[in-house]
Amino acid sequence: MTTSRNIFRPLRILLSEGTSTSAREAVTVLGLAGHAVEICDPETHGLARFSRFVRKYHHCPGLGDDPAGFLRFVERLLAQERFDVLLPIHEQGFLFAKVQGRLAAKVGLALPGFEDYRTAHSKAGFSRVLDRLGLPQPETRIVTSADEIRAASSFPCVIKTAIGTASRGVWMVRDEADLTRALQELESGDGFAGEVLVQALVAGATEKAQAVFCHGALIGFHAYRQIAAGAGGGDAIKQSVRRDRVRADLAAIGNHLAWHGALSIDFIMPEDGSGPFYIDCNPRLVEPMSAWLAGVDLVDLLLRISLGETPAVAPESRENVTTHQAMQALLGCAQCGGTRRDLLRTCRDLFSRRGPYLGSVEELTPVRLDWVSAVPLAMTALLLLASPKLAHSLAKRGWGVHLLDIKSMRIIEREILPAP
Repeated sequence: MTTSRNIFRPLRILLSEGTSTSAREAVTVLGLAGHAVEICDPETHGLARFSRFVRKYHHCPGLGDDPAGFLRFVERLLAQERFDVLLPIHEQGFLFAKVQGRLAAKVGLALPGFEDYRTAHSKAGFSRVLDRLGLPQPETRIVTSADEIRAASSFPCVIKTAIGTASRGVWMVRDEADLTRALQELESGDGFAGEVLVQALVAGATEKAQAVFCHGALIGFHAYRQIAAGAGGGDAIKQSVRRDRVRADLAAIGNHLAWHGALSIDFIMPEDGSGPFYIDCNPRLVEPMSAWLAGVDLVDLLLRISLGETPAVAPESRENVTTHQAMQALLGCAQCGGTRRDLLRTCRDLFSRRGPYLGSVEELTPVRLDWVSAVPLAMTALLLLASPKLAHSLAKRGWGVHLLDIKSMRIIEREILPAP
């Protein structure tokens, strides 16, 4: 294994999907660095497709409905063409971690072992890691039935399925009616196919931290807090913060899991200063432009370790760097009952960088850097102005077959074989 070099040549990168906000932001970081970006995605009009930095878009089977077909497509593509790095920007890492022995000879890839990935991917598994390390989390019970949920619930609380992305499988429960509704939705879906968490509700600001690890050692870290919520509780406006305690705790988690690659966590910071309380974990980078704009290129670190390098530890990211996502702001406005007038006011504030966007930088659709990104932003604005009620269906377009569900996870665990 080599140490990092000062000059990093342009690489040919294959992104594992192009629909999520994380993929769209990774494309910007990669493109600005001069890398050639190609994308595999089952959607024909994924968000990341609208970028001048994307060289080619490969239409493939969906991970969620055909994980074996998706894997065959990726392996065939890697066999036919030369890529330097395969970047599992979302839940495709679950599959790639299972078969990384088959992929390692064909392309650079940075992932932990499959069992460690599965632990971090599961909210129940992450909760058990926190318990093992003595790290703070809300009071939590892990259950497997409706009767156990009723017995464990004390209002207010949060009910979560062990597997879920983008706020799927999460219910805020403040009274008996909320509890009944959550149980009905769990029983009608896949909720009781696995473990369910019942957590005490902790009031406070939602913050997130991202890191890159090289064989268990933390080499890059960035944290930010949510200033304003967007669609589905996502971040419409965020601001970078310094969190030394969180950095140390995340380093301990990565060391415990012998993590290799990207790892992100969500936590609550109560106003009384009693936090942090860790509430979620994502075994990947989440929207890396905030870190890039604050001076830490986590994507570059991920590329380097994918190629077998051991990069130097990155410096601290800058505090108080404010960024926003115009699409999230518009969708969030409409989801909260905003009228056309409210949406027009938000458009005006975004365009003129006034009000809550004063001094903020667009991170998802950076039109000044990548004019093609104006297409999905303009379409979103026009559709919402035509009918604000479309916000809910538009937001759910990011929950497509590029993501895992219980069924696809079981197929990967039981049917897809690693290298002999």
